[in-house]
Amino acid sequence: MPDSQSISAAVAELYNTYPFPPEPLLDEPPPGYNWRWNWSTAYNFCTGRKPQKQDIRILDAGCGSGVGTEYLVHLNPQAQVTGIDLSAGTLAVARERCQRSGADRVDFHHLSLYDANQLPGKFDLINCVGVLHHLPDPIRGIQSLATKLASGGIMHIFVYAELGRWEIKLMQEAIALLQGTKRGDYRDGVQVGRQVFAALPEENRLVKREQERWAMDNQRDACFADMYVHPQEIDYNIETLFQLIDASGLKFLGFSNPRQWTLDRLLAKNPDLMARAEGLSDRQRYRLIELLDPAAVTHYEFFLARGEFPLIDWSSDEDLLQAIPERSPCMDGWESSYLFNYDYQLIKLSEAEFKFMQVCDANQVQKCSIAEILIDAPLTLENVRSLQQQQLILLTPHP
Repeated sequence: MPDSQSISAAVAELYNTYPFPPEPLLDEPPPGYNWRWNWSTAYNFCTGRKPQKQDIRILDAGCGSGVGTEYLVHLNPQAQVTGIDLSAGTLAVARERCQRSGADRVDFHHLSLYDANQLPGKFDLINCVGVLHHLPDPIRGIQSLATKLASGGIMHIFVYAELGRWEIKLMQEAIALLQGTKRGDYRDGVQVGRQVFAALPEENRLVKREQERWAMDNQRDACFADMYVHPQEIDYNIETLFQLIDASGLKFLGFSNPRQWTLDRLLAKNPDLMARAEGLSDRQRYRLIELLDPAAVTHYEFFLARGEFPLIDWSSDEDLLQAIPERSPCMDGWESSYLFNYDYQLIKLSEAEFKFMQVCDANQVQKCSIAEILIDAPLTLENVRSLQQQQLILLTPHP
């Protein structure tokens, strides 16, 4: 069994060979957004309200080639960002990427997640995407990061799920067997893997899953290598996922793709089954969902926080009317009545909703309450709550 140090060295060598993610370097800010990387929208998702401060510290833990780091800088104009990674070669790409696009509020450190304690101070937002599952000891990794999370801060995590990656695990083992003594030669691994896919019958289960789910990204060798010849990968199910979360000592705030974790999308047509599920705990319900829809669960993406965390559900009409609304800064489709909500579902705003949103768009300066806005842009409070729940508006409680 390889020791932790040799595994870490092998992972670093993979990413020195294939810096990841392999997105092109641009001489301008990257297009689009990921709302999970914007402090205001991520905090609003977790708490129901806009954060009170914007001058925060962000840690991109396992930043790779800096794709996420670059977004973190551009999407958070008052934040100071730090990126750490185990691969020196990949860090060089990250530095160049951020320099070229003008992401100048970032500093990089050649560090393992295990050594996050070497960084000074605490962080309000810690982003760790696609990293923990590649560590020899993910629990040690998440515990290391937890020590750097500031009180009132949030941590965004992404790890792999075993059920939706079943075919990937089979192909990983097949490639390793065929490589034999050449295992660890990642370019050879990519060559062998591509030859296997080309040789297998079209109706083969591994081929079909690759074509329907992964083939577009895997045209790039770096993506193929990261998926099929990675030297270290731990995949999770709901039970082992929450063992990881519990070991962190942090509070689970929820999955950032909540629609995936609603049972009614699977069993709504049978009220008896829905009634039976009411007695399940949250974790049991999550497990039921992944058992019933395994192919859809390829990863888990979620938020954690330290200790008690404020949550506003805006059930009080009085509180809602006094709140100050703003348009979300992460919105695909504005200024149009056809938009994608936070779950990337296409929606159409009614004429009244669109007019209300237009007023919210200018409200960061004017600071009008919802009650004041409704005078000239009438909308029901339930419609206002719907806009908030879809993360289209951010609310600040009345001071």
